[in-house]
Amino acid sequence: MSYELDRTDAERLSLLMRSGYGLIVMETHEERRAVRLVLEATQAIEQRCWAWSMVRGLVPLDKRDAEPANATADPATALLHLISLSDRWVAVMADVHRHFSDSKVVRAAREAAEQAHRNGSTLVLVGPTVDLPTELQRLAFSFPLPLPDMPQFEKLIKRVYRDVVQTNIKVEHELNREDFERLSESLIGLTEIEAERIIRQVILEDGRLDSRDIERVRNAKRATLSSHGQLEVLPVNDNLDSLGGHDKLKTWLRLRRQAMTNKGKEFGIDPPRGVLLLGVPGCGKSFCARLVAGEWRRPLLRLDVGGLYNRFIGNTEANLREALRQADGMAPCVLWIDEIEKAFASEGSADADGGVSQRLFGTMLTWMNDRRSDVFIVATANQLQRLPTELLRKGRFDEIFFIDLPPLEARVKIFEIHLSRRARMPKAFDIDTLAGLTPGFSGAEIEQLIVDALHGAFNAGEQLATKHIVEAIGRTHPMAVTMAERIAAMRQWAESRCTMSE
Repeated sequence: MSYELDRTDAERLSLLMRSGYGLIVMETHEERRAVRLVLEATQAIEQRCWAWSMVRGLVPLDKRDAEPANATADPATALLHLISLSDRWVAVMADVHRHFSDSKVVRAAREAAEQAHRNGSTLVLVGPTVDLPTELQRLAFSFPLPLPDMPQFEKLIKRVYRDVVQTNIKVEHELNREDFERLSESLIGLTEIEAERIIRQVILEDGRLDSRDIERVRNAKRATLSSHGQLEVLPVNDNLDSLGGHDKLKTWLRLRRQAMTNKGKEFGIDPPRGVLLLGVPGCGKSFCARLVAGEWRRPLLRLDVGGLYNRFIGNTEANLREALRQADGMAPCVLWIDEIEKAFASEGSADADGGVSQRLFGTMLTWMNDRRSDVFIVATANQLQRLPTELLRKGRFDEIFFIDLPPLEARVKIFEIHLSRRARMPKAFDIDTLAGLTPGFSGAEIEQLIVDALHGAFNAGEQLATKHIVEAIGRTHPMAVTMAERIAAMRQWAESRCTMSE
């Protein structure tokens, strides 16, 4: 809703409470932050606030050292206690959804939500995943708790620094304003507690807080997000000049980079949303995803398709929602979805996993259509026949490129790139001859030729020369030969559906 754009989280939540939303659901790992937010929103409307857990029961949240209400550790009893209150109330219940297998708890939650709607109270359910029973779904309003932003991280860094200093630990502080902003920006994508741990760690590591900690924080963030199993933050170094061939694709990407500048936005150009790269394996699709982030100087996030799936029902979809929430929080960034066809089954294979892949696909499409964050998607696929047709229609991606086997000119460039990477001067080799001997070789196969030739030259006690690469070519059967029929079918499919990358 547009009227919410300039409001703080507490103001938006307070508005929902005053508007009569009796049941609000917050899916978040940040329970402490969610409870603090509810308390802040409640203070604005001057209502009694309670917090519930199955350990302590109902406890007044707005009074320090208050005793819990008697015998309210049972969720049904706690809900009935809220219903019995004569005054308006706000109650935060953590992980109560785990008790929804009990019909008595569901009934009590429904009555509490309906009464809350009538008398201006609010029941807030908090948990990493909150799967509501059918009886509650139409009564609930989902309130997504966004990850902390830069101003919030700036406050967090100052708070953690003060806390460490107050423990009589000597800390040297050498951060100018620009470095402080870069340090705060490097935390984007983390939860509050994750960021707090990392900042405390880098301070205590050497008793300093300076510009060198920026890279330490980035490394710690990569390790933290990668440990979750859904998003991996990858290092970015190269740019599109490191990619041989694909001139049309590179030109398209460079033009879109200009559109993302302030001048482009002032001109009325919408930021690009993403590209889908289809085609022959080993021809640079995954490498290109990495290079886009380097060219645009953006963080690169890789969505681990295998890490999404969970044996517990509902957790798979929650994993995807959490990954997309993190991507939104790290914007502007590049989100790489490798082999996207493995995550979202086509209609014909949907029954194989009980419909989980189709629900994932629906969640992804909704996010792609509705997102406002500056997240550029680079999706890659090898098995074209498995792609859902809904993913290919115009509007999902700005462009769909077909990545074919490299032509002669591109092979020349690929040989030059891989020789240079191995500290060899391309001018010392007959590149034109090598490129002419390798029609149908993919970029990955050309790289492997040079690796094979290096081994041959080393074992012979010689410096790498053209003859060693020619010998490696003679020992190799390229994919264009072993998969000729499949590649021909891919090209035929792509002719009327895709833009060629060369």
